Amino acid sequence: MTLIWGWMKMLKVQDLFVAYGGIEALKGISLEVPEGKIVTLIGANGAGKSTLLRTIVGLVKPKSGTISYNEQNITGLNSQKIVKTGITLVPEGRRVFPNLTVLENLQIGAYMRNDKEEIAKDIKWVYELFPRLEERSWQMAGTLSGGEQQMLAVGRALMSRPKVMMMDEPSLGLAPLVVREIFRIIEEVNKKGVTILLIEQNANMALKTANTGYVLETGRITMTGSGQELLTNEAVKAAYLGT
Repeated sequence: MTLIWGWMKMLKVQDLFVAYGGIEALKGISLEVPEGKIVTLIGANGAGKSTLLRTIVGLVKPKSGTISYNEQNITGLNSQKIVKTGITLVPEGRRVFPNLTVLENLQIGAYMRNDKEEIAKDIKWVYELFPRLEERSWQMAGTLSGGEQQMLAVGRALMSRPKVMMMDEPSLGLAPLVVREIFRIIEEVNKKGVTILLIEQNANMALKTANTGYVLETGRITMTGSGQELLTNEAVKAAYLGT
């Protein structure tokens, strides 16, 4: 078993190339997401961040390269099989089911499970994480605020009992107070043993939260280090932190 900084590798991407209509979106990316850690990927719009997550979860087929999870090659598997291995994606834009209630949205998150008692316990846990969702459990998801919809999207992903939760721009379009709350929840979920791969334009919050960060520029990883190292790096500060 290969180790990184003393931890077992969990999710590993090696030399990944992805092309859309002949245009390369990812150009030989390699990264590692160790078990129990928070890893963040920062970069400008169009750098290829969302493409990477969509490829890992099986929504996009790579041109070449490998994706492995617990030493098992999962490259090119369909999304359902990948979710069964324990990897889930909270997509950009929240994507809740607007005409279903909060509770129904959470139940859909557990669609591949049939352990009713455990599902009920997990719904209770999601409500403990997000008390506002419990208050609105019978409300249609489409009537929730942007922040509440993001909480619901995270809660729904947790209902599949993921080992790795990938999050695509969870703070996008949210008020600063709500953003802080979302990042607090990310840390809380991670403490419960869920590994997090996070992509964010809010580089400051993401790097403060992450154990490890990667900088992605036009389909290539140009820099990596601890969250703290990247926060104090002059090039990162100039490009992504506005300082």
